[in-house]
Amino acid sequence: MGDQVVFGRVIADFGEVRLRPVDPEGDLDVIHGWVSQERARFWGMRDAGRNRVAEIYRYLDSLPTHHAWLALRDGAPAALFQTYQADADPVGEVYPVLPGDHGIHFLIGPPARPEPGFTGHFFELLVDFVFADPTHHRIVAEPDARNERAQARLRRTGFVDGPLVDLPDKRARLMFLDRVAAGR
Repeated sequence: MGDQVVFGRVIADFGEVRLRPVDPEGDLDVIHGWVSQERARFWGMRDAGRNRVAEIYRYLDSLPTHHAWLALRDGAPAALFQTYQADADPVGEVYPVLPGDHGIHFLIGPPARPEPGFTGHFFELLVDFVFADPTHHRIVAEPDARNERAQARLRRTGFVDGPLVDLPDKRARLMFLDRVAAGR
């Protein structure tokens, strides 16, 4: 599973970016290393041990409605994405889900060095990947209401603000990106 590329491209002056399913065991060192950092506090696993992180990703891997993806740059892990059917997730209980709504979570790994455009390239990959499925008409994101950086990144990508909502583990800002408005 760990080497099964599902989406990718070569980006001039950046490199080859690919997306593959997370291997809950094989990718554990990378994922645990990222989610336990202070910069990932809104991911909600900062204090989770390795066994708990593995358990979470094994569970996610068992669901037909939720998927975890590792984004690679020139073969090296660079970002962690999750996609899900909005109507099969707690977020679907706090807003009127439309046919074709598809949710995302994203965590950009720490780059080796600060690099302009790094996050943007991976965000475009995620958006293009979700919209590659013609049944997905709108992307839903629900960053923590306190996570201004994530909200700003989503807005720069074209997402529009929705309401503040209460989810089981956080107060969140719903944000939406419509396929037509995104030109996809």
